[in-house]
Amino acid sequence: MHPRVLARLRCPVCAEPLAPAADTGALRCPRRHSFDIARQGYVNLLTGRAPHVGDTAEMVAARADFLAAGHYDLISSALTGAAVEAVARTDPDPAVGAYPLVVDAGAGTGRHLAAVLAALPDAVGLALDVAKPALRRAARAHPRAAAALADTWQRLPLADASTAVLLNVFAPRNGAEFRRVLDPAGALLVVTPTDAHLAELVDALDLLRVDPAKADRVADSLAGHFTQERTAVHTTRLALTGPEVATLVGMGPSAWHTDPERLAARITALPEPVGVTVAVRLTVWRPR
Repeated sequence: MHPRVLARLRCPVCAEPLAPAADTGALRCPRRHSFDIARQGYVNLLTGRAPHVGDTAEMVAARADFLAAGHYDLISSALTGAAVEAVARTDPDPAVGAYPLVVDAGAGTGRHLAAVLAALPDAVGLALDVAKPALRRAARAHPRAAAALADTWQRLPLADASTAVLLNVFAPRNGAEFRRVLDPAGALLVVTPTDAHLAELVDALDLLRVDPAKADRVADSLAGHFTQERTAVHTTRLALTGPEVATLVGMGPSAWHTDPERLAARITALPEPVGVTVAVRLTVWRPR
């Protein structure tokens, strides 16, 4: 666990600071609540059973392969630009170290967080996710990043106003907690799909469609805690092979809702290369 990240962590039970417990190798607070560090490097900060286990190992592996090929690099690039600008506006608390913390809530493999940290040499990062297979990868995504198993619908295991930038990519949003942990001058960067995102595959493979009211639902979930500063749509065009299409479908929510044999047959029938639109909306939110 990176010491600068540890300084910002708080016990999810009593909100006291956490420190390494020499006798067990776990993290422990002054009230002796203890949290195990997995051998893969992430710390388990759940206070009970999670309501769901998140993405499966197969979904995480598919995501890792697809992201490693650079297909979603436009998302990393957009986040990096907005994060660099946001950090320039914050003034880290000297009581816990004059360095910014970047938190990715629903981090998955940690690839986007790693890209942001690469552009911010003084920053440290924390990947939060409920999926253990994802955290095994996120824990080693960047030397200045740590990873924690946490349910982002509950109280986040972070000190008040401890975070300069909070990333949220295709993940649930806990407006009240996001507001609590963000620096008053910090920024919440939310990435959501537009209705054009992967539209060609949605039609051809009968995948789940983006909710037309997605933008409104995001705004409603953050109302009262944040003010929208700006939003921009980022698009690119991919030319994918059949196996790459299968990987893309396998890493997303449609993986839970499609028949594998029928999906494979439909992918095989697609002419290669398969043209696919990537279209996402990045919105910058500022704490009220």
